[in-house]
Amino acid sequence: MTVAKRTFDAVIVGAGGAGLRAALQLSEAGLKTAVLTKVFPTRSHTVAAQGGVAASLGNSTEDNWHWHMYDTVKGSDWLGDQDAIEFMCRKANEVVVELEHYGMPFDRTDNGKIYQRPFGGHSQNYGQSPVSRSCAAADRTGHAMLHALYQRNVRANTQFFVEWIALDLIRDQDGDVVGVTALELETGEVSIFHAKATIFATGGAGRIFHSSTNAFINTGDGVGMAARAGIPLEDMEFWQFHPTGVAGAGVLITEGVRGEGGILRNAAGERFMERYAPNLKDLASRDVVSRSMVTEINEGRGCGPDKDHVLLDITHLSPETIMKRLPGIREISIQFAGVDPIKAPIPVVPTCHYQMGGIPTNYKGQVVVPKDGEPNAPVVGFYAAGECACASVHGANRLGTNSLLDLLVFGKSAGESVVEDIQSGNLSLKPLPADAADASLARISRLENQTGGESVAEVGNAMRRTMQKHAGVFRFNTLLKEGVTAILDVAERSKRTEIKDKSKVWNTARMEALELDNLIEVAKATMVSAEARKESRGAHVRDDAPDTAEFPNGRNDNEWLKHTLWYREGNRLDYKPVTMKPLSHDVEPIALAKRTY
Repeated sequence: MTVAKRTFDAVIVGAGGAGLRAALQLSEAGLKTAVLTKVFPTRSHTVAAQGGVAASLGNSTEDNWHWHMYDTVKGSDWLGDQDAIEFMCRKANEVVVELEHYGMPFDRTDNGKIYQRPFGGHSQNYGQSPVSRSCAAADRTGHAMLHALYQRNVRANTQFFVEWIALDLIRDQDGDVVGVTALELETGEVSIFHAKATIFATGGAGRIFHSSTNAFINTGDGVGMAARAGIPLEDMEFWQFHPTGVAGAGVLITEGVRGEGGILRNAAGERFMERYAPNLKDLASRDVVSRSMVTEINEGRGCGPDKDHVLLDITHLSPETIMKRLPGIREISIQFAGVDPIKAPIPVVPTCHYQMGGIPTNYKGQVVVPKDGEPNAPVVGFYAAGECACASVHGANRLGTNSLLDLLVFGKSAGESVVEDIQSGNLSLKPLPADAADASLARISRLENQTGGESVAEVGNAMRRTMQKHAGVFRFNTLLKEGVTAILDVAERSKRTEIKDKSKVWNTARMEALELDNLIEVAKATMVSAEARKESRGAHVRDDAPDTAEFPNGRNDNEWLKHTLWYREGNRLDYKPVTMKPLSHDVEPIALAKRTY
């Protein structure tokens, strides 16, 4: 197969919030920039983010970035790196105001300022009371953000390659990254994108689970490509289950519903979160709320004929408030739950939502790996931002609305780093290795020539069932051990998948097979890392690591205050220290404490 080559200053894989923000930084600096995306940019999964973007503007209640930093470190269960968290929280106001100037249609207060609503885990005065920190555009904040950033990129002449799927990362003999291979979906042709800098902004991989809020495009492409290229994956055991997915459908009901006053109730109509989080109640951190809901269900207080969900009640809000602040949520509830939330509560259940782990990066957006005794040595030419990256600002659990902030801050930061590295001469166009496209062509050839194998759908479903059963909201020692064996068996089956339709043009079966290659890497990393971490921390809660006086919430800081690194080669684990020291000398570290709400 002939492989065409295209050359750019920078290639970005992914056109969600992080990819578009990085592209804007590059294109406005005059760099020749390509953005590869499986879907049209404004259909990237950032469009599904509903509730808002965190920034301590203080437009509705008093706020400052120190409180935001404290909430983020506490929310991460102290696994977040405090240098990166300080950087993100300090930059929040700047990137939100920039977004406003790009034309983002935020809701407004009566005095014309950006409207802010309360959100889970966000507080005033170091955890004392809820704060209004989430800057919102009704319940369509991500949608509005994508349109604002895409239009700005069109103005900056960013070059988009729409409906292309990246295949593999290209590294030279020194281990530097020199581009990617990619497949055009319309024609089935493979090309090389040769670049001085490569930025991954490919989003999450929630489709490894059976029940997920994630779109079908969220297949961990960047994470899978990085793993195959020898880059370790960081903290992949930590997955956030959003408390409120529509029961039976998994469609997201934003935390902003509770921010506007929504209440979770059990079968008796009780506001049960008062028992689990007496201070913040329904606005406690997501992992706390999810586990509280599952506990109510497991103890027989669930709702419906099967007692398998709880209710999210906003019937006490005025219809005008619901129609103004939560119009999309009302539409989702009517369509997917058959319930008008103005008249009756919404049936909800926790569902997989967000990966806290990913490709290891620093706060500059540079991909970093252990090398020559240095735990965070940059990989030349390689950057990542957004959900596919692990900076690590989310640690063991992400606070709501910090995800859109992550996209803006680290998308911009990665873009700034690339511009600086290219303009300073630190990055140049290195030669392609002779075998640059061989791995990708071999994968394509296998799919075209495989006979007698299982279908991609069968193996994919086996993977999702395995992950849902063995690595869900609560995790059990025996189930995790069995899960490692089961997911490695599924991984072997994935090597023998067969696509029935061998046509090259618009072959969705071929794309799904390539996506499964990436999902399998994510699933292996998740299960192996989760089985190895013998404590409960944030979203990772084990039955054999319960809450005790010695180990608050089951957390063991003496042995497990460290980041997991999973390597595909040998399916092995390594660890590196958490950065407890903030970026600035005049900022005090957030000291370890029991995490309560």
